[in-house]
Amino acid sequence: MSKKPWSGRFQENTHKAVEAFTVSVTYDKRLYAYDIEGSCAHCRMLEKTGLISSDECQKIINGLQEIKKEIDEGKFPFRVELEDIHMNIEARLLEKIGPVGGKLHTARSRNDQVLLDLRLYLRDELGEIFQSLLALQEVLVLQAKKYLGVILPGYTHLQRAQPVLFSHHLMAYFEMFQRDKERFSDCLKRVNVCPLGAGALSGSTLPIDRLMTAKLLNFPSVTNNSLDTVSDRDFCLEFLSSASILAVHFSRMSEELILWSTSEFSFIDLPDAFCTGSSLMPQKKNPDVPELIRGKTGRVFGHLMGLLTVMKSLPLTYNRDLQEDKEAIFDTIDTVKRIFSVIIPLWENMVIRSEVMYEAASDEMMLATDLADYLVRQGVAFRDAHHIIGQVVGFCEKKGKKFSDLTLKEWRQFSSFFKEDIKLLLNPQASVEAKKSIGGTTTSQVQQAIDKAERFFKGERCED
Repeated sequence: MSKKPWSGRFQENTHKAVEAFTVSVTYDKRLYAYDIEGSCAHCRMLEKTGLISSDECQKIINGLQEIKKEIDEGKFPFRVELEDIHMNIEARLLEKIGPVGGKLHTARSRNDQVLLDLRLYLRDELGEIFQSLLALQEVLVLQAKKYLGVILPGYTHLQRAQPVLFSHHLMAYFEMFQRDKERFSDCLKRVNVCPLGAGALSGSTLPIDRLMTAKLLNFPSVTNNSLDTVSDRDFCLEFLSSASILAVHFSRMSEELILWSTSEFSFIDLPDAFCTGSSLMPQKKNPDVPELIRGKTGRVFGHLMGLLTVMKSLPLTYNRDLQEDKEAIFDTIDTVKRIFSVIIPLWENMVIRSEVMYEAASDEMMLATDLADYLVRQGVAFRDAHHIIGQVVGFCEKKGKKFSDLTLKEWRQFSSFFKEDIKLLLNPQASVEAKKSIGGTTTSQVQQAIDKAERFFKGERCED
Protein backbone atom coordinates (compact mmCIF):
# COMPACT_ATOMS: atom_id res chain seq x y z
CA MET A 1 0.00 0.00 0.00
CA SER A 2 1.45 3.37 -1.05
CA LYS A 3 1.94 5.91 1.69
CA LYS A 4 -0.57 8.79 1.54
CA PRO A 5 0.54 12.42 1.84
CA TRP A 6 -1.42 12.63 5.10
CA SER A 7 -0.33 9.24 6.48
CA GLY A 8 1.57 10.75 9.41
CA ARG A 9 -1.64 11.31 11.37
CA PHE A 10 -3.30 7.94 10.62
CA GLN A 11 -2.75 4.56 12.21
CA GLU A 12 -4.50 2.49 9.54
CA ASN A 13 -4.21 2.21 5.80
CA THR A 14 -7.16 3.40 3.72
CA HIS A 15 -9.72 0.64 3.21
CA LYS A 16 -9.74 -0.75 -0.32
CA ALA A 17 -13.45 0.01 -0.67
CA VAL A 18 -12.79 3.61 0.33
CA GLU A 19 -9.99 3.86 -2.22
CA ALA A 20 -12.31 2.56 -4.92
CA PHE A 21 -15.07 4.95 -3.79
CA THR A 22 -12.91 8.07 -3.69
CA VAL A 23 -10.73 7.49 -6.76
CA SER A 24 -10.87 10.18 -9.44
CA VAL A 25 -7.74 9.51 -11.49
CA THR A 26 -9.83 7.41 -13.86
CA TYR A 27 -11.34 10.64 -15.19
CA ASP A 28 -9.28 13.56 -13.89
CA LYS A 29 -6.15 12.27 -15.60
CA ARG A 30 -7.20 14.37 -18.59
CA LEU A 31 -5.96 17.33 -16.52
CA TYR A 32 -2.38 16.05 -16.48
CA ALA A 33 -0.92 18.62 -18.88
CA TYR A 34 -2.51 21.46 -16.92
CA ASP A 35 -1.36 19.99 -13.62
CA ILE A 36 2.22 19.89 -14.90
CA GLU A 37 1.97 23.37 -16.43
CA GLY A 38 0.69 24.76 -13.12
CA SER A 39 3.33 22.90 -11.14
CA CYS A 40 6.13 24.29 -13.32
CA ALA A 41 4.85 27.84 -12.80
CA HIS A 42 4.51 27.24 -9.07
CA CYS A 43 8.03 25.84 -8.98
CA ARG A 44 9.47 28.91 -10.69
CA MET A 45 7.66 31.13 -8.20
CA LEU A 46 9.14 29.13 -5.30
CA GLU A 47 12.59 29.64 -6.77
CA LYS A 48 12.09 33.37 -7.25
CA THR A 49 10.92 33.83 -3.66
CA GLY A 50 13.86 31.81 -2.30
CA LEU A 51 11.80 28.89 -1.05
CA ILE A 52 13.73 26.47 -3.24
CA SER A 53 17.10 26.78 -4.96
CA SER A 54 17.68 27.18 -8.71
CA ASP A 55 19.12 23.66 -8.91
CA GLU A 56 16.09 22.24 -7.10
CA CYS A 57 13.74 24.16 -9.39
CA GLN A 58 15.43 22.87 -12.53
CA LYS A 59 15.48 19.31 -11.22
CA ILE A 60 11.76 19.44 -10.43
CA ILE A 61 10.85 20.96 -13.80
CA ASN A 62 12.93 18.41 -15.68
CA GLY A 63 11.21 15.63 -13.75
CA LEU A 64 7.77 17.07 -14.52
CA GLN A 65 8.56 17.33 -18.20
CA GLU A 66 9.70 13.71 -18.24
CA ILE A 67 6.45 12.70 -16.57
CA LYS A 68 4.45 14.62 -19.18
CA LYS A 69 6.27 12.76 -21.90
CA GLU A 70 5.48 9.44 -20.20
CA ILE A 71 1.77 10.29 -20.08
CA ASP A 72 1.79 11.64 -23.64
CA GLU A 73 3.26 8.34 -24.85
CA GLY A 74 0.93 6.17 -22.74
CA LYS A 75 3.75 4.85 -20.56
CA PHE A 76 2.77 6.42 -17.24
CA PRO A 77 2.00 3.96 -14.40
CA PHE A 78 -1.34 5.33 -13.10
CA ARG A 79 -2.21 3.97 -9.64
CA VAL A 80 -5.75 4.14 -8.31
CA GLU A 81 -4.56 3.99 -4.70
CA LEU A 82 -3.10 7.47 -5.24
CA GLU A 83 -6.64 8.74 -5.87
CA ASP A 84 -6.15 11.54 -8.38
CA ILE A 85 -3.90 12.86 -11.12
CA HIS A 86 -2.19 15.31 -8.74
CA MET A 87 -1.00 12.66 -6.31
CA ASN A 88 -0.06 10.31 -9.14
CA ILE A 89 2.21 12.95 -10.66
CA GLU A 90 3.68 13.92 -7.30
CA ALA A 91 4.41 10.29 -6.38
CA ARG A 92 6.05 9.69 -9.74
CA LEU A 93 8.14 12.84 -9.32
CA LEU A 94 9.41 11.57 -5.97
CA GLU A 95 10.31 8.26 -7.60
CA LYS A 96 12.23 10.01 -10.36
CA ILE A 97 14.12 12.77 -8.52
CA GLY A 98 13.95 11.76 -4.86
CA PRO A 99 13.07 13.86 -1.79
CA VAL A 100 13.56 17.18 -3.55
CA GLY A 101 10.32 16.44 -5.35
CA GLY A 102 8.53 16.87 -2.04
CA LYS A 103 9.40 20.57 -2.11
CA LEU A 104 7.08 21.19 -5.04
CA HIS A 105 4.02 21.15 -2.79
CA THR A 106 5.40 23.98 -0.66
CA ALA A 107 2.74 26.66 -0.11
CA ARG A 108 0.21 24.69 -2.14
CA SER A 109 -2.80 22.53 -1.30
CA ARG A 110 -4.67 20.12 -3.50
CA ASN A 111 -7.60 22.48 -2.92
CA ASP A 112 -6.08 25.35 -4.89
CA GLN A 113 -4.11 23.00 -7.15
CA VAL A 114 -7.16 21.21 -8.53
CA LEU A 115 -8.94 24.51 -9.07
CA LEU A 116 -5.98 25.77 -11.04
CA ASP A 117 -5.99 22.70 -13.27
CA LEU A 118 -9.73 22.92 -13.84
CA ARG A 119 -9.60 26.62 -14.70
CA LEU A 120 -6.70 26.11 -17.13
CA TYR A 121 -8.53 23.20 -18.76
CA LEU A 122 -11.85 25.03 -19.00
CA ARG A 123 -10.16 28.10 -20.40
CA ASP A 124 -8.83 26.08 -23.32
CA GLU A 125 -12.09 24.24 -23.88
CA LEU A 126 -14.06 27.49 -23.92
CA GLY A 127 -11.80 28.64 -26.73
CA GLU A 128 -12.55 25.48 -28.71
CA ILE A 129 -16.29 25.77 -28.13
CA PHE A 130 -16.20 29.39 -29.26
CA GLN A 131 -14.46 28.40 -32.50
CA SER A 132 -16.96 25.60 -33.10
CA LEU A 133 -19.82 28.04 -32.63
CA LEU A 134 -18.18 30.36 -35.11
CA ALA A 135 -17.83 27.50 -37.63
CA LEU A 136 -21.51 26.57 -37.23
CA GLN A 137 -22.56 30.18 -37.71
CA GLU A 138 -20.48 30.39 -40.87
CA VAL A 139 -22.23 27.33 -42.30
CA LEU A 140 -25.64 28.81 -41.51
CA VAL A 141 -24.73 32.12 -43.15
CA LEU A 142 -23.38 30.29 -46.20
CA GLN A 143 -26.70 28.46 -46.55
CA ALA A 144 -28.60 31.69 -45.97
CA LYS A 145 -26.73 33.30 -48.88
CA LYS A 146 -27.27 30.29 -51.11
CA TYR A 147 -31.03 30.11 -50.51
CA LEU A 148 -31.77 33.81 -50.06
CA GLY A 149 -34.86 33.81 -52.29
CA VAL A 150 -36.49 30.71 -50.82
CA ILE A 151 -39.77 31.23 -48.94
CA LEU A 152 -41.34 28.88 -46.42
CA PRO A 153 -44.15 29.17 -43.89
CA GLY A 154 -43.31 30.75 -40.57
CA TYR A 155 -45.04 29.01 -37.68
CA THR A 156 -46.59 29.88 -34.34
CA HIS A 157 -48.04 27.10 -32.23
CA LEU A 158 -46.72 24.81 -34.99
CA GLN A 159 -49.48 26.21 -37.21
CA ARG A 160 -48.78 28.08 -40.43
CA ALA A 161 -48.65 31.79 -39.60
CA GLN A 162 -46.94 34.04 -42.17
CA PRO A 163 -44.51 33.53 -45.07
CA VAL A 164 -40.84 34.16 -44.26
CA LEU A 165 -37.55 33.78 -46.04
CA PHE A 166 -35.78 30.50 -45.30
CA SER A 167 -32.63 32.59 -44.91
CA HIS A 168 -34.38 34.65 -42.23
CA HIS A 169 -35.08 31.41 -40.39
CA LEU A 170 -31.41 30.39 -40.60
CA MET A 171 -30.30 33.80 -39.37
CA ALA A 172 -32.55 33.35 -36.33
CA TYR A 173 -30.29 30.46 -35.33
CA PHE A 174 -27.27 32.61 -36.09
CA GLU A 175 -28.56 35.06 -33.46
CA MET A 176 -29.11 32.28 -30.92
CA PHE A 177 -25.56 31.01 -31.35
CA GLN A 178 -24.24 34.56 -31.20
CA ARG A 179 -25.76 34.91 -27.74
CA ASP A 180 -24.17 31.58 -26.82
CA LYS A 181 -20.77 32.93 -27.86
CA GLU A 182 -21.34 36.03 -25.76
CA ARG A 183 -22.29 33.91 -22.74
CA PHE A 184 -19.22 31.70 -23.06
CA SER A 185 -17.00 34.76 -23.55
CA ASP A 186 -18.43 36.33 -20.43
CA CYS A 187 -18.05 33.07 -18.54
CA LEU A 188 -14.36 33.09 -19.47
CA LYS A 189 -13.91 36.24 -17.37
CA ARG A 190 -14.78 34.28 -14.23
CA VAL A 191 -12.83 31.19 -15.32
CA ASN A 192 -9.69 33.12 -16.15
CA VAL A 193 -8.69 34.00 -12.57
CA CYS A 194 -5.74 32.35 -10.82
CA PRO A 195 -6.60 30.52 -7.57
CA LEU A 196 -3.11 29.26 -6.74
CA GLY A 197 -1.86 30.59 -3.44
CA ALA A 198 -5.13 30.27 -1.58
CA GLY A 199 -3.76 27.08 -0.03
CA ALA A 200 -6.12 24.80 1.80
CA LEU A 201 -8.36 27.71 2.77
CA SER A 202 -6.45 30.61 4.38
CA GLY A 203 -3.47 31.46 2.21
CA SER A 204 0.14 30.88 3.19
CA THR A 205 2.59 32.05 5.85
CA LEU A 206 5.40 31.67 3.30
CA PRO A 207 6.55 34.56 1.08
CA ILE A 208 4.82 33.46 -2.11
CA ASP A 209 4.19 35.69 -5.14
CA ARG A 210 0.72 34.97 -6.44
CA LEU A 211 0.91 37.63 -9.12
CA MET A 212 4.03 36.06 -10.57
CA THR A 213 2.35 32.66 -10.78
CA ALA A 214 -0.68 34.21 -12.43
CA LYS A 215 1.49 35.99 -14.99
CA LEU A 216 3.39 32.81 -15.83
CA LEU A 217 0.08 31.05 -16.49
CA ASN A 218 -1.39 33.97 -18.47
CA PHE A 219 -4.08 34.80 -15.91
CA PRO A 220 -5.00 38.51 -15.89
CA SER A 221 -5.83 38.45 -12.16
CA VAL A 222 -5.86 36.39 -8.97
CA THR A 223 -8.73 35.53 -6.66
CA ASN A 224 -9.40 37.94 -3.81
CA ASN A 225 -10.46 35.75 -0.89
CA SER A 226 -8.83 32.44 0.00
CA LEU A 227 -11.96 31.07 1.70
CA ASP A 228 -14.10 31.77 -1.33
CA THR A 229 -11.40 30.57 -3.72
CA VAL A 230 -11.19 26.95 -2.63
CA SER A 231 -14.96 26.50 -2.37
CA ASP A 232 -15.95 28.45 -5.48
CA ARG A 233 -17.53 26.47 -8.29
CA ASP A 234 -19.59 29.34 -9.66
CA PHE A 235 -17.49 29.32 -12.81
CA CYS A 236 -18.38 25.65 -13.30
CA LEU A 237 -22.06 26.35 -12.77
CA GLU A 238 -21.88 29.28 -15.15
CA PHE A 239 -20.24 27.13 -17.79
CA LEU A 240 -22.83 24.37 -17.34
CA SER A 241 -25.61 26.93 -17.50
CA SER A 242 -24.23 28.39 -20.74
CA ALA A 243 -23.79 24.89 -22.13
CA SER A 244 -27.38 24.05 -21.20
CA ILE A 245 -28.70 27.07 -23.09
CA LEU A 246 -26.54 26.06 -26.06
CA ALA A 247 -28.01 22.57 -25.80
CA VAL A 248 -31.50 24.09 -25.90
CA HIS A 249 -30.61 25.76 -29.18
CA PHE A 250 -29.19 22.52 -30.57
CA SER A 251 -32.36 20.72 -29.52
CA ARG A 252 -34.73 23.29 -31.02
CA MET A 253 -32.83 23.18 -34.28
CA SER A 254 -32.88 19.38 -34.23
CA GLU A 255 -36.62 19.32 -33.61
CA GLU A 256 -37.18 21.41 -36.72
CA LEU A 257 -34.86 19.24 -38.80
CA ILE A 258 -36.79 16.19 -37.64
CA LEU A 259 -40.13 17.79 -38.54
CA TRP A 260 -38.89 19.17 -41.85
CA SER A 261 -37.55 15.77 -42.91
CA THR A 262 -40.90 14.01 -42.42
CA SER A 263 -43.04 13.16 -45.43
CA GLU A 264 -45.69 15.48 -43.96
CA PHE A 265 -43.32 18.46 -44.37
CA SER A 266 -40.66 17.26 -46.86
CA PHE A 267 -38.88 20.60 -46.61
CA ILE A 268 -35.45 18.96 -46.46
CA ASP A 269 -33.74 15.70 -47.25
CA LEU A 270 -31.17 14.69 -44.64
CA PRO A 271 -27.99 13.09 -46.03
CA ASP A 272 -28.04 9.29 -45.97
CA ALA A 273 -24.72 9.38 -44.14
CA PHE A 274 -26.43 11.06 -41.19
CA CYS A 275 -29.46 8.77 -41.01
CA THR A 276 -30.16 5.15 -40.16
CA GLY A 277 -32.71 2.60 -41.29
CA SER A 278 -35.02 0.19 -39.56
CA SER A 279 -34.14 -3.41 -38.74
CA LEU A 280 -37.72 -4.35 -39.69
CA MET A 281 -39.09 -1.78 -42.15
CA PRO A 282 -37.00 -1.53 -45.32
CA GLN A 283 -38.42 1.83 -46.40
CA LYS A 284 -37.43 3.77 -43.27
CA LYS A 285 -34.88 6.60 -43.20
CA ASN A 286 -34.65 7.79 -39.63
CA PRO A 287 -33.23 11.18 -38.50
CA ASP A 288 -31.13 9.60 -35.75
CA VAL A 289 -28.51 12.35 -35.58
CA PRO A 290 -30.90 15.22 -34.75
CA GLU A 291 -32.86 12.88 -32.47
CA LEU A 292 -29.72 12.03 -30.51
CA ILE A 293 -28.75 15.70 -30.33
CA ARG A 294 -32.21 16.42 -28.94
CA GLY A 295 -31.80 13.60 -26.46
CA LYS A 296 -28.35 14.66 -25.28
CA THR A 297 -29.79 17.98 -24.20
CA GLY A 298 -31.19 16.21 -21.14
CA ARG A 299 -27.73 14.91 -20.35
CA VAL A 300 -26.31 18.45 -20.28
CA PHE A 301 -29.22 19.73 -18.19
CA GLY A 302 -28.64 16.87 -15.76
CA HIS A 303 -25.05 17.90 -15.12
CA LEU A 304 -26.11 21.46 -14.35
CA MET A 305 -28.82 20.31 -11.95
CA GLY A 306 -26.45 17.78 -10.40
CA LEU A 307 -23.77 20.33 -9.56
CA LEU A 308 -26.34 22.89 -8.38
CA THR A 309 -27.61 20.23 -6.00
CA VAL A 310 -24.08 19.44 -4.80
CA MET A 311 -23.40 23.12 -4.11
CA LYS A 312 -26.68 24.17 -2.53
CA SER A 313 -25.84 23.38 1.09
CA LEU A 314 -22.05 23.30 1.28
CA PRO A 315 -20.55 25.39 4.09
CA LEU A 316 -17.27 27.21 3.54
CA THR A 317 -14.76 26.07 2.58
CA TYR A 318 -13.61 22.89 0.83
CA ASN A 319 -15.74 19.75 1.12
CA ARG A 320 -15.07 16.49 -0.71
CA ASP A 321 -18.46 16.79 -2.40
CA LEU A 322 -16.72 19.21 -4.75
CA GLN A 323 -14.96 16.31 -6.42
CA GLU A 324 -18.25 15.82 -8.27
CA ASP A 325 -17.58 18.93 -10.36
CA LYS A 326 -15.15 17.37 -12.82
CA GLU A 327 -17.21 14.56 -14.31
CA ALA A 328 -20.04 17.03 -14.94
CA ILE A 329 -17.70 19.44 -16.69
CA PHE A 330 -15.86 16.76 -18.65
CA ASP A 331 -18.96 15.00 -19.92
CA THR A 332 -20.66 18.25 -20.84
CA ILE A 333 -17.65 19.36 -22.86
CA ASP A 334 -17.42 15.96 -24.55
CA THR A 335 -21.14 16.00 -25.36
CA VAL A 336 -21.09 19.52 -26.80
CA LYS A 337 -18.02 18.77 -28.92
CA ARG A 338 -19.59 15.58 -30.26
CA ILE A 339 -22.69 17.54 -31.25
CA PHE A 340 -20.58 20.06 -33.13
CA SER A 341 -18.81 17.22 -34.93
CA VAL A 342 -22.07 16.11 -36.57
CA ILE A 343 -24.29 19.17 -36.74
CA ILE A 344 -21.90 21.24 -38.86
CA PRO A 345 -21.43 18.65 -41.64
CA LEU A 346 -25.14 17.84 -41.43
CA TRP A 347 -25.99 21.42 -42.40
CA GLU A 348 -23.31 21.39 -45.08
CA ASN A 349 -24.78 18.32 -46.79
CA MET A 350 -28.56 18.42 -46.38
CA VAL A 351 -30.79 19.04 -49.40
CA ILE A 352 -33.17 22.00 -49.23
CA ARG A 353 -36.45 21.38 -51.11
CA SER A 354 -37.17 24.95 -52.12
CA GLU A 355 -40.20 24.15 -54.25
CA VAL A 356 -41.92 22.25 -51.43
CA MET A 357 -41.26 25.11 -49.03
CA TYR A 358 -42.70 27.62 -51.50
CA GLU A 359 -45.79 25.53 -52.14
CA ALA A 360 -46.46 25.38 -48.40
CA ALA A 361 -45.85 29.12 -48.13
CA SER A 362 -48.44 29.71 -50.87
CA ASP A 363 -51.28 28.98 -48.45
CA GLU A 364 -53.17 32.26 -48.84
CA MET A 365 -54.64 32.13 -45.36
CA MET A 366 -51.17 33.12 -44.11
CA LEU A 367 -51.71 36.50 -45.79
CA ALA A 368 -54.56 37.47 -43.47
CA THR A 369 -52.44 39.88 -41.43
CA ASP A 370 -51.18 41.55 -44.61
CA LEU A 371 -54.81 42.10 -45.61
CA ALA A 372 -55.61 43.61 -42.22
CA ASP A 373 -52.58 45.92 -42.62
CA TYR A 374 -53.96 46.90 -46.05
CA LEU A 375 -57.12 48.17 -44.37
CA VAL A 376 -55.07 49.96 -41.71
CA ARG A 377 -53.30 51.86 -44.47
CA GLN A 378 -56.76 52.96 -45.66
CA GLY A 379 -57.45 54.44 -42.22
CA VAL A 380 -59.30 51.53 -40.59
CA ALA A 381 -58.49 50.86 -36.90
CA PHE A 382 -56.49 47.64 -36.60
CA ARG A 383 -59.03 45.92 -34.33
CA ASP A 384 -61.76 46.66 -36.85
CA ALA A 385 -59.53 45.51 -39.70
CA HIS A 386 -58.75 42.30 -37.78
CA HIS A 387 -62.48 41.64 -37.38
CA ILE A 388 -63.20 42.32 -41.05
CA ILE A 389 -60.51 39.95 -42.29
CA GLY A 390 -61.72 37.36 -39.80
CA GLN A 391 -65.13 37.57 -41.46
CA VAL A 392 -63.52 37.17 -44.90
CA VAL A 393 -61.64 34.08 -43.67
CA GLY A 394 -64.89 32.59 -42.35
CA PHE A 395 -66.62 33.32 -45.65
CA CYS A 396 -63.83 31.63 -47.64
CA GLU A 397 -63.88 28.56 -45.42
CA LYS A 398 -67.65 28.29 -45.75
CA LYS A 399 -67.57 28.67 -49.54
CA GLY A 400 -64.44 26.58 -50.07
CA LYS A 401 -62.62 29.52 -51.66
CA LYS A 402 -59.19 31.12 -51.45
CA PHE A 403 -58.65 34.88 -51.13
CA SER A 404 -57.62 35.01 -54.79
CA ASP A 405 -60.92 33.43 -55.82
CA LEU A 406 -62.94 36.36 -54.44
CA THR A 407 -64.26 39.01 -56.77
CA LEU A 408 -63.94 42.68 -55.86
CA LYS A 409 -67.68 42.69 -55.26
CA GLU A 410 -67.29 39.90 -52.70
CA TRP A 411 -64.43 41.77 -50.99
CA ARG A 412 -66.51 44.90 -50.76
CA GLN A 413 -69.31 43.00 -48.98
CA PHE A 414 -67.03 43.22 -45.94
CA SER A 415 -65.56 46.70 -46.40
CA SER A 416 -65.81 49.49 -48.93
CA PHE A 417 -62.11 50.14 -48.44
CA PHE A 418 -61.17 47.13 -50.56
CA LYS A 419 -60.03 48.07 -54.06
CA GLU A 420 -58.72 46.22 -57.10
CA ASP A 421 -55.14 46.50 -55.82
CA ILE A 422 -55.99 44.00 -53.06
CA LYS A 423 -55.01 41.27 -55.53
CA LEU A 424 -51.41 42.52 -55.56
CA LEU A 425 -51.01 41.31 -51.99
CA LEU A 426 -52.09 37.75 -52.62
CA ASN A 427 -48.72 36.04 -53.01
CA PRO A 428 -46.01 35.06 -50.50
CA GLN A 429 -43.31 37.10 -52.23
CA ALA A 430 -45.28 40.32 -51.77
CA SER A 431 -45.87 39.44 -48.13
CA VAL A 432 -42.20 38.82 -47.47
CA GLU A 433 -41.01 41.97 -49.22
CA ALA A 434 -43.50 44.11 -47.31
CA LYS A 435 -41.88 43.28 -43.95
CA LYS A 436 -39.34 46.10 -44.13
CA SER A 437 -39.08 46.87 -40.43
CA ILE A 438 -35.65 46.38 -38.82
CA GLY A 439 -35.15 42.68 -38.20
CA GLY A 440 -37.97 41.77 -40.58
CA THR A 441 -38.03 39.05 -43.22
CA THR A 442 -37.75 41.21 -46.34
CA THR A 443 -34.82 40.36 -48.62
CA SER A 444 -33.03 43.65 -47.97
CA GLN A 445 -33.16 43.19 -44.18
CA VAL A 446 -31.96 39.59 -44.38
CA GLN A 447 -29.18 40.58 -46.77
CA GLN A 448 -28.08 43.25 -44.29
CA ALA A 449 -28.01 40.61 -41.52
CA ILE A 450 -25.89 38.32 -43.71
CA ASP A 451 -23.50 41.14 -44.63
CA LYS A 452 -23.16 42.13 -40.98
CA ALA A 453 -22.42 38.52 -40.01
CA GLU A 454 -19.73 38.21 -42.68
CA ARG A 455 -18.05 41.41 -41.50
CA PHE A 456 -18.20 40.05 -37.98
CA PHE A 457 -16.55 36.79 -39.06
CA LYS A 458 -13.68 38.69 -40.67
CA GLY A 459 -13.15 40.67 -37.48
CA GLU A 460 -13.18 37.58 -35.29
CA ARG A 461 -10.81 35.68 -37.56
CA CYS A 462 -8.40 38.61 -37.46
CA GLU A 463 -8.43 38.51 -33.65
CA ASP A 464 -7.55 34.78 -33.47
